[in-house]
Amino acid sequence: MKVLILGSGGREHALAWAVARSKKVTEVVCAPGNGGIAEVARCVPVNLKDLEAMVRLVESEQPGLTIVGPELPLSLGIVDALQQRGLRVFGPTGAAAMLESSKGFAKQFLQRHNIPTGNFAVCSSAAELEKAIDLFHPPIVVKADGLAAGKGVIICTSRATAVEAGQGLFTGKLLGEKTQQVVIEEFLEGDEISFLCLSDGKHIVPLVPAQDHKRIGEGDTGPNTGGMGVYSTDQMLEPSMTEWIMHHIAEPTIRGMADEGTPFAGVLYCGLMMTARGPQVLEFNARFGDPETQALLMRLDSDLVEALDACVDGRLAETELRWTPGASACVVASSAGYPGSYKTGLPITGLAAAAQVPGVQIFHSGSVLAGSEIQTAGGRVLGVTAVAGTLKEALARAYQAIAEIHFEGMYFRRDIGHRGLSK
Repeated sequence: MKVLILGSGGREHALAWAVARSKKVTEVVCAPGNGGIAEVARCVPVNLKDLEAMVRLVESEQPGLTIVGPELPLSLGIVDALQQRGLRVFGPTGAAAMLESSKGFAKQFLQRHNIPTGNFAVCSSAAELEKAIDLFHPPIVVKADGLAAGKGVIICTSRATAVEAGQGLFTGKLLGEKTQQVVIEEFLEGDEISFLCLSDGKHIVPLVPAQDHKRIGEGDTGPNTGGMGVYSTDQMLEPSMTEWIMHHIAEPTIRGMADEGTPFAGVLYCGLMMTARGPQVLEFNARFGDPETQALLMRLDSDLVEALDACVDGRLAETELRWTPGASACVVASSAGYPGSYKTGLPITGLAAAAQVPGVQIFHSGSVLAGSEIQTAGGRVLGVTAVAGTLKEALARAYQAIAEIHFEGMYFRRDIGHRGLSK
C-alpha cells in the first residue's frame, strides 16, 4: 500500500523511516518533506496552510493511508475533508484537535471532566487579564490560546512581567500575530513527562513515555522552543503510575471527547507535570510530538502502519505495541539564533560519518537538498537520535554522532537526559 505523510519536520522524517520499514507498504510519499526525508520517501510540494491544495494532492495520489504530522493541517480540518471524500486518514477531526488548537478549550474540558490540571483563568481582554493575574502568585504561566509552535508559553516571575507578556500576546508583539484569548495558569513544579497514546475514538494504547527539553539553554534556561532534545527509558514511569495516568487522565479524556460528540481518533499527547500532588495535565497535543517521535519510534518493535490502520478502522483493542527494552535519546542541532531569527542555506557536512555510529539515525527537521548538497532550512535542523541498552550509552552515541556534523553556527544542548542520568 502507498502511504502519504503530510509534513516537513523531524517528526515526519521519523514517521517516514518507520513507515518504510512496514511489510504492508510499497511506497512512501511525503508532502512537502525535506532533504533527509527524500532519502526514504518521494517528496512532493504542498502548502500545509492551504486545505484545498492538500486535499487535491491526496486525491491525486490516492494513498491507502494518509498520516497527518503537524498540528496546523489538523486544525484546518484536513481529516474531516479527507473523510468526507472516503479517504483513509490517521488523525483527529478539527473539532477533536481543539484539545491542542485552543488551550482555553483544553483547560475548560479538563475542568468539566475532573481531570487533574493546574488552576487557570481564560482571558479575552487586557482588562480581564489584569484582574485574573491578581489571583495567582508568581511565578505565573502566561499562554497564547492558539497554536504557537511551542513558543507561546511565558513563565513570568512577577505580576508586572505577566501583564506585559499577556498584553504582548493580545497585541501580537510577542508572536507576530494577535491571540484572541490568553490563558493564565499556576506554575507547577516537578518533572515533565510526555505521555502519548494511540486512540481509535474508544480504545487507547499507550506508547512508552519520554521527557522533552523545551528550553533553549543548558540547565533548562532561556526561552521555550519546539524542543531541543528528548529521551525515553524503561525506568521513567513505574507500571503502577502508567496505569494511574491511563485511568485518571488518558481514558477520561477519550471518554469525555466521545461524550461531547467529538470522538478523538489519532495520537493523544498528554504533557504532564509530575507534581507533589500527583500528575497534572499541562497541555494536550493532538499529534505525534517533535522531537518525541524520533526517540519513541527508534524503540518501537511493532509495525507502525498496522497500529495506525487499527486506529483508523476502529479495532485498536486488538493491538498491542512491542518495544525494545533500554533507552533512546535525541539531541537537536539548531541554527544560531533559534528560537529567534536565524540564517538558512548553510551547507551541512559530516552526515555520512555521523550515521556510521552504531544505533544512530539522523532525522532532518529543517533541511533542504540543493543539488547534491544538504543545507539548513529551519531553526531546528537535525535530530540526532540513538538507541542503546542504557540511557548513558544512548546519549554517548548521540553525542558521538553530533560531533561529526558541522554547519555554521550549529548549536545543541550538551545536557540532554540530565534528569534521567541523575536518577
